[in-house]
Amino acid sequence: MRIEKLQSTYDITVEYINFPLHPDTPAEGIELSRLFGSADSARREASRRRLRELAEAEGLPMTERTMTYNSRLAQELGAWATEQGKGPEFHRAVFHAYFAKARNISEPDVLVALASSIGLDAATARRVLEERLYKEQINREWSSSVAAGINAVPTYEAGGRQVVGAQSYEVLARLVEAAGATRR
Repeated sequence: MRIEKLQSTYDITVEYINFPLHPDTPAEGIELSRLFGSADSARREASRRRLRELAEAEGLPMTERTMTYNSRLAQELGAWATEQGKGPEFHRAVFHAYFAKARNISEPDVLVALASSIGLDAATARRVLEERLYKEQINREWSSSVAAGINAVPTYEAGGRQVVGAQSYEVLARLVEAAGATRR
């Protein structure tokens, strides 16, 4: 994947920061057509096509989703997975569940199964979700994201510069080079 390739090519540290994209989405989700309405459907289709092309180039499967789900609990469990040394694996598992399988990533059972699938303890994952052990950490990350002017996901930042949206490896390489990253 692009991020792993950047890490192997450049001396960089990658840190995932959570962002509140559509935080009011109910747990049961919302139809994309209802969320975005019919306005500018050509732009949405072009964006979807570009995202699909980038995913294919990365070897990532994608399905045609009709729903979007609240990612808050996935972000909280992701913070725990990161502490367990499994952040990138959990991120990929959630991405695959959401984009390739159209799974509801706000459902605790789905998230616990994803955590377990990458070798994390299911009982602990469930406790993390039930007790909301990472709620305050995610609140802080959301606040810092908004304060940094981030208003879309993904947003990549390096050296005070940002690029927004699904980007090619070449765009990301230029971003880290402009920030002074050195090749390994």
